[in-house]
Amino acid sequence: MARLIFLFLGFLILITNVTIISICNGNSVHAVCIEREKEALLKFKQGIVDHTNRLASWASSGDCCRWTGIVCNNMTGHVIELHLRTTPWEFDIFTNEAFEAFERSRLGGKINPSLLHLKHLSHLDLSNNDFGGIHIPKFFGSLGSLRYLNLSNARFRGEVPHHLGNLSNLKYLNLGDNYYFRSTLHVETLHWLSSLSSLEYLNLCYVNLSQVSNWFHALNTLPSLVELHLLDCQLSHHHLHTIASVNLSSLATLSLSWNSFSNLSVIDWVFGLKNLISLDLSGNWFKDPIPHGFQNLSSLKHLDLSNNDFNSPIPDWLYTFAPLEFLDLGSNKMQGEISSDIGKMNFVVDLYLYNNSFKGQIPIRSMGNLCNLKSLSLSRVNLNLDILVILEAFSGCVFNKLESLFLYRCQLYGQLTYQLGNFKNLRELDLSMNSISGSIPTSIGELSSLKFLFLSQNKFKGNLTESFGQLSNLKLVDISDNFLEGTISKKHFFNLTKLVYLVANGNPLILKVDPGWIPPFQVQDLELGSWHLGPQFPHWLSSQRHLKFLDISNSRISCVLPNCFLDLSPHLTFLNLAHNQIHGQLPSISTFNDSFSQMFPYLTFLDLSNNLLSGSLFNFLCLGVNKTMDQMYVLNLGNNFLSGELPNCWSQWPNLEVIVLDNNRLTGEIPSTMGTLQSLESLHLHNNNLSGEIPVSIKNCTTLKTLDFGENELVGNIPSWMGHNLLNLTILRLRANKFSGHIPRELCALSCLQILDVAHNWLSGSLPSCISNLSAMVYSVNGSFGNYIQYNSNASNFIENVFLVMKGHLYEYDRTLNLVRALDLSDNNLSGDIPWEITRLQGLQSLNLSHNLFTRRIPSNIGDMGSLESLDLSVNKLFGLIPESMSRLSFLSYLNLSDNQLTGKIPSSAQLQSFDVSCYAGNELCGLPLMDNCSEVNQRVPSTGKNGGKDMNGAKVNWLFVSMGFGFILGFWSVLSPLVISRQWRYAYYQYLDDMWCKVGDYGSRFFKNLM
Repeated sequence: MARLIFLFLGFLILITNVTIISICNGNSVHAVCIEREKEALLKFKQGIVDHTNRLASWASSGDCCRWTGIVCNNMTGHVIELHLRTTPWEFDIFTNEAFEAFERSRLGGKINPSLLHLKHLSHLDLSNNDFGGIHIPKFFGSLGSLRYLNLSNARFRGEVPHHLGNLSNLKYLNLGDNYYFRSTLHVETLHWLSSLSSLEYLNLCYVNLSQVSNWFHALNTLPSLVELHLLDCQLSHHHLHTIASVNLSSLATLSLSWNSFSNLSVIDWVFGLKNLISLDLSGNWFKDPIPHGFQNLSSLKHLDLSNNDFNSPIPDWLYTFAPLEFLDLGSNKMQGEISSDIGKMNFVVDLYLYNNSFKGQIPIRSMGNLCNLKSLSLSRVNLNLDILVILEAFSGCVFNKLESLFLYRCQLYGQLTYQLGNFKNLRELDLSMNSISGSIPTSIGELSSLKFLFLSQNKFKGNLTESFGQLSNLKLVDISDNFLEGTISKKHFFNLTKLVYLVANGNPLILKVDPGWIPPFQVQDLELGSWHLGPQFPHWLSSQRHLKFLDISNSRISCVLPNCFLDLSPHLTFLNLAHNQIHGQLPSISTFNDSFSQMFPYLTFLDLSNNLLSGSLFNFLCLGVNKTMDQMYVLNLGNNFLSGELPNCWSQWPNLEVIVLDNNRLTGEIPSTMGTLQSLESLHLHNNNLSGEIPVSIKNCTTLKTLDFGENELVGNIPSWMGHNLLNLTILRLRANKFSGHIPRELCALSCLQILDVAHNWLSGSLPSCISNLSAMVYSVNGSFGNYIQYNSNASNFIENVFLVMKGHLYEYDRTLNLVRALDLSDNNLSGDIPWEITRLQGLQSLNLSHNLFTRRIPSNIGDMGSLESLDLSVNKLFGLIPESMSRLSFLSYLNLSDNQLTGKIPSSAQLQSFDVSCYAGNELCGLPLMDNCSEVNQRVPSTGKNGGKDMNGAKVNWLFVSMGFGFILGFWSVLSPLVISRQWRYAYYQYLDDMWCKVGDYGSRFFKNLM
């Protein structure tokens, strides 16, 4: 027996030694997984949707410890970790293929409770998947061994289950970034957090915490917490109760960004976090000076206060706050001067001061002492400097480390020089929207690390240097809207193999390449508008199979449809071929080998305007459409030669937001199915031959902002329902039709209306006094909402345009349209007086009431309309004096008061005396600029006596008018006085009148009886 025991012990020692030797030699011992856990994983797989077969290794015949995403305990074989995270695409630039690959690889489906059999599971990562809006399973709270749970960006929604509070061993919890069709996770209470005393990392970004009464009290029970992320959780100071003490001494990273905090007192507790390294308070409503309490955070390296309302100078202590490496004060209301002490921020690596209102000279040379600086943004800060000064300031210790330089819209001027090539590590450069001139230097080709280059909207001119083609890491370039010219060859693109975005429109460049040229790049966005690419359609475009956005408008291309379409990328979402010589019949969709929707399944924007297209719209819009074109948002076929009736199949294009069919030869009535387009924002049908009335169904298009039916043959009244249903109207243009009736008072309810043009119709009646309710015309324009009208929906690439008669001429407005306020009611039959309420429209720039029947006086307070630049009241029946207040119209540059009955002296002002005499013709006016100097007008009535029939000022008296008045009085009383004095005469007179009236009545009755 002893011998057997001895042999057994020897065997155990031998096995142990072999195991130790195996481990020492680097050969791991691998335990086989537990069968029960294997079955649980297979049941879990059955509920998962796996488009790319990521879980192919999960087979019943294999060892589950060797499956993808599974980690087992090497000794026991229990499953301890489940890694099913989807790797996101590279975020530095977006491409179709990267995004589509990511979307396909995301797991989805249902989560089976079989995971409860994994009793030893400590790590569960399901992040970056797509579970289609299901709720977070409550049974996760029963996975008692969990220490790591990551459910971020996995499209869960609903209430976060309080059962997660049972995971007492949890150290990492990430529920952030969960969206599903605008729905996010939400929490009613956070009391369950107090059970997670070991928690070190908590991410609730985008989880709705607005219903949580005291969120900080729950978080304050987590003494081990090191990182806390609460971005955009809809928090406010109303949810924060009095804080007695802070129990978060371990906290090193805190993000409270993009909430609704406005009171600085809500962050007082932050100033006691001595170990805090990173603090993000961006995107709130903080204002007043930056608190001094930040000085207490002696370990702070990262501070983000951007996108708030801080409105003081940069505090002096911040310049010497030693540990700071990252500082973002961008998009505030910072004022005052930037001190030269900014050069003492020796440790700063990333410095962002963009979009503020700093005054005085910016100490660029002091910034040149920031030797650790890698990223600098001063965009939208008024530098008013020569670009050469900046290059020289950073040529010391900064140039060899600087990676990102953002100087967008800084009022820079001068020329780029060879010194640009010294910044070898530069990856991002933005100098757009300045006044930099000269040529782009050859040294730009030495920026071998450059990925993003923005030089748009400057004054660069001359040829584009061929060294541009040496930027082998370049991914995005925007050189649009400059004055570059000359020839572009394949050498300019030689090494641009990584290029994804090429935006160069607005430059008259000429592309000369071989017919068989294949570019070295595969771009997603290509904008070459105003280049000379024609006359042949560029065949090299067929090689760009990932092309999503294509603008080759105004490029002298000549081709016949549908040939232009056939070789283009099926990924196109935006196609602009406007202002070319594309001709032929507009084909039906069935003409294509595949249906239009199959060829371009993602196309949302189509612009073929200003070409030579002909044929019927019916063929294109209605024939061969085998499904609704619900992906299309913008359709622009204006300025062609399309003919025939406007088709009635718009219900097959249900999501259209912009329709432009102006300047064609379309006939018939406006179809009723246009009223089914409930997303429609802009509708242009002007300058066709359309007839009939405006269909009532249009009132269903309640999102309409621009409605242009001008220059047609439309009849009937202007519909009153416009004022009830189309409350978003910004532009209403109905000029040059045959509308009749009154201007409906209901239009006064259109408070967003900036332009109203109903000129050249048959409108009658008076001008409604409620016109002062057009509040968009009341206030002066400040441009705070941009110079042009651009829609924020799927039609965001469409810039609104309209033709207006201003200052006596026809102009097209597009990029300044949002600054225009105009009212044109000319060439109608409007009558009555001009209501004084019109003078409340003090933002109005153009007012045209000419060629009507307005009577009485010009409103006396017309001078209150201080924004007026153009005023036309000609060809009416206005009388009286020109109001003195008109002299206050200091912006007035066009005036026409001709052909009225105005009298008296023209008021004195620099504007009124500068106009041509024709502006006042056809009246009885005097004074400059007319030849009549008013010497015999508006004088006092004379007195007789020593002055011989003249008044005291020597003016002659017109005795004809005096004798006429005396004769009228004498004749009137000679008839009336006998009737007053004698009752007998009075009775005889009234009896005579009564007999005459009876005779007239009898004669009339007999006359009408004979007619019958």
